[in-house]
Amino acid sequence: MVKSGDVLEHPVTREKIIIRKTAHDTGGELFQGDLYLQPGAFVAAEHIHPLQEERFAVIAGTLRGRVAGKEFASGPGETVVVPRGAPHVWWNAGDEELHCLVDLRPALRIEGFFESFFGLAQDGKVNPKTGLPNLFQMALVMRTFPDELILARPPRIVQTLLFGALAPIGRLLGYTGEYAYPHSRQTHAR
Repeated sequence: MVKSGDVLEHPVTREKIIIRKTAHDTGGELFQGDLYLQPGAFVAAEHIHPLQEERFAVIAGTLRGRVAGKEFASGPGETVVVPRGAPHVWWNAGDEELHCLVDLRPALRIEGFFESFFGLAQDGKVNPKTGLPNLFQMALVMRTFPDELILARPPRIVQTLLFGALAPIGRLLGYTGEYAYPHSRQTHAR
């Protein structure tokens, strides 16, 4: 379980999140973190938060992306608001580090998703080009966190059917829907 002050890093996408506030800290109202993107860094897939609004307050650098099909480029002092249910994707196309303050409301269990996704990446269990886990692992993670995140494509019904069919096979192969980030395993081992 991640907590305020923890640092999560994805070595393939080159994202780093420093957790400021978790669902536990805010009574479920808010997840907040500092997001750092190295030049060329990207989110692994266009996605949707079905029940959450996401805000990116740019502190340094230029955040580029797309929200509901509309391209944007936002710099320091600007905020990008992603309404719940809106497909979005983002990246750092600049040549300097990008720093944003990211809020997700309500928090739901988004930090569990981040811990699992970034933990898989830390342990080398993602595609070295896309940053995504294999389909069996992906099916279990996505079925564990359906309120927090779905892929923008294919349509949700296709994801539900596909991941529903793959998840039991994934479990038989030893995959799980939640995956501890390396520092969490060390903390829990004490």
